Amino acid sequence: MAPVRLAESSYFSCVSRSIASRYSAAYHYRFMYTVQSHLSKSRCLLFLALLAFSGALCLGPNAATAQESNEILPLSQVRAGMQGYAYTIFAGDQVEKFDLEVIGVLENFLGPKQSIILVQLKGPKVEHTGVVAGMSGSPVYLDGKLAGALSLKLGVFTKEPIGGVTPIQDVLNPPSQTAVAQAATQQFGLPSEASTRTGLPSGSALEPIETPLVFSGFQPAALQQFANQLQGYGIVAAQGGTASPRPDDGRLVAGDMAGMVLVQGDASINSACTVTAVQADRVYLCGHPFLSLGDIQIPMARSRVVTTLSSDLASTKIVNVGASIGTITGDHLTAVTGKLGAPPAMIPLDLTLLVSGAAPAKQKSLHFELVNHPKLTPLLVAITTFSGLTQNSLYGEGTTLHLSGEIRLQGHAAVQIENTFAPGDSLSPDGLPIALTMQNVFTRLFANTFEPAKVDRIALRVESVPGRKSFAIESAWLEKGEAAPGETLRVRVLLRPYRGPARVEETTVRIPEQVSRGTTLRILVSDADLLNRASRGFAFAGAGSGPTGLDQLIALLNRERRNDRLYVGLFVPAPTLLWDDKELPNVPLSQINIVDGRPTPGSVQVLRESLASEASIPLGGPVSGVISLNLQVR
Repeated sequence: MAPVRLAESSYFSCVSRSIASRYSAAYHYRFMYTVQSHLSKSRCLLFLALLAFSGALCLGPNAATAQESNEILPLSQVRAGMQGYAYTIFAGDQVEKFDLEVIGVLENFLGPKQSIILVQLKGPKVEHTGVVAGMSGSPVYLDGKLAGALSLKLGVFTKEPIGGVTPIQDVLNPPSQTAVAQAATQQFGLPSEASTRTGLPSGSALEPIETPLVFSGFQPAALQQFANQLQGYGIVAAQGGTASPRPDDGRLVAGDMAGMVLVQGDASINSACTVTAVQADRVYLCGHPFLSLGDIQIPMARSRVVTTLSSDLASTKIVNVGASIGTITGDHLTAVTGKLGAPPAMIPLDLTLLVSGAAPAKQKSLHFELVNHPKLTPLLVAITTFSGLTQNSLYGEGTTLHLSGEIRLQGHAAVQIENTFAPGDSLSPDGLPIALTMQNVFTRLFANTFEPAKVDRIALRVESVPGRKSFAIESAWLEKGEAAPGETLRVRVLLRPYRGPARVEETTVRIPEQVSRGTTLRILVSDADLLNRASRGFAFAGAGSGPTGLDQLIALLNRERRNDRLYVGLFVPAPTLLWDDKELPNVPLSQINIVDGRPTPGSVQVLRESLASEASIPLGGPVSGVISLNLQVR
């Protein structure tokens, strides 16, 4: 096994560490005596000792260093009662040492051959803070050898800080998570309630130490809107800041902090936990999974601790996130692993905000970069869009919002986004529907079972129009109740604008030439959503339905109707064949029987009606409601 990156051992390096961590007046006297006794041996040794003394004066009595022996202690040699210590950062860049004692070993706690070392933390700081969120990954030493990573905590409001340690063999050689990685590509919602329960009374379970998810550039109100989704993954949302890049960002040692970069730019989202070991360019941290994502390619950044917030409920580290220093390559059961170097590419998101009719024109442009991952990107797009929309001076409640934009994908047509949203009577923020719309689109893209959706760029534009502009369909009527084939009829619709006088809109429908006399046609006056569902027949409700390729899915997304239009659809009683993303109206029953009886590739569904024609009227605000009319062909 390659050695953990640690300082070279020598007599005077040990003396230096002892002085740096335990300096006092008594040690000062003893140190000077030691220097004098070695003057005759070597001037070089004297220089090293004086250098160590200077370091002690600068660092103070509590300073420590994680530069320890490169030996590891196998789990088989761990015994109850063993005394040890661990390293973490409580504030600044100062790696501090705290003591601990082994309580025992929990065999097969995480699974077959996945044991945990139970320890009690000792010392004034850890007894005051307890086990701190962000402390996971802290390297633990027993008998001067690296024994594992602090990763679990026991209970809430406990009188003694008790934690669990992942054995170092499991940290440096995490178990295969192929099954977890495969499951992650298929799960895009929140974990079920049952999967998040431990079955133990609250406060008595040994659970992973929380990994703070540091939000910079987000208001608390933005985080509260998505708190349930974040908590479903066991994430602790913490506000923090960003730190300017420093030359030493990439020089990680055990006890430092690092984590994943999920969002960066005008706002940032980063995880933060403690580094357990560094082997050449390989980094091991956390001692437990972040989200059990398996093999991944996510940027890794340095984190710097501002302070540690002590709380009887849940102490946590407040951190600033520094520059990207490499790539997180694995998120497994016993460790998060990374590699120092160039970070992977992210998805750029450009959000343009403007106010309609303002003089001079008010416009604001925001730029973000998001991680490309099917489990994370949809939620991150929603949070980032919502925050960017609401956290600026151009946004205000009680405005109508016009959303437009596109999602560019590698090797496929772009997904076009266009819709309008008006404020409602609920207490939810006006910008939330835009965020949820974007989350829905990305969930559908990344949930496809055909191929990975590789997003190149996201460009969104939100125009704000003062006032609430929305319309409700109250009634509709035809100029007459029957018509001949080929005839054109006027359709009138009574609309009720929000807090405005009723208005009548008019459009026309044309009766198809091939319709038989005596046939009853259906005219549907509705909003976009109801016509989408009526014409597609809930085509995506069951297994085996829907598109059979990413191109077909993109085509369906681009054909969805806008909610700021009034739609009038004419349905004839002839079957429609839905074949992949194509709608084939008026298909003869003989052909349907042939298609139904042969093993055709793709998904096939038959509707009892066909949408013969449709008309729409743009209104500039969301439309809601539906009216169904019957027309007799004479």
